[in-house]
Amino acid sequence: MSLFQIRIVFAVAAIYDILIGLVFLAAGPWLFEQSGIPAPNHWGYIQFAALMLMIFGLMFAAVAVDPVGQRSLIRYGLLLKLSYCGLVGYYWATSGAPTLFKPFVIIDAIMYVLFLVSYLKLGIKTKI
Repeated sequence: MSLFQIRIVFAVAAIYDILIGLVFLAAGPWLFEQSGIPAPNHWGYIQFAALMLMIFGLMFAAVAVDPVGQRSLIRYGLLLKLSYCGLVGYYWATSGAPTLFKPFVIIDAIMYVLFLVSYLKLGIKTKI
């Protein structure tokens, strides 16, 4: 994977996470209603998660701008993607997960692999 490709991966991840965060922040109640998901007892839980997702999106943008200098941030992105895939994937496999959240498991699993390849590639001391 070239440095250019790594930049693209993290630019796409930035846009993806910021957009998802914005949608859940701005239209969470509507999205839950349309998906048939019961509303949480307080929308602050969803809004906080949406804002955190947007913060991670900004972090991915920083990596896209300077992958070599911001390599250490990739570890946190790996943990984010692993956390989401692990948690939602577990519920999907054991007791079911709402359909709304299933595509994100697949997309985040792909991103996890791309992040890991990027992280490892950036750790190699040779020119990429």
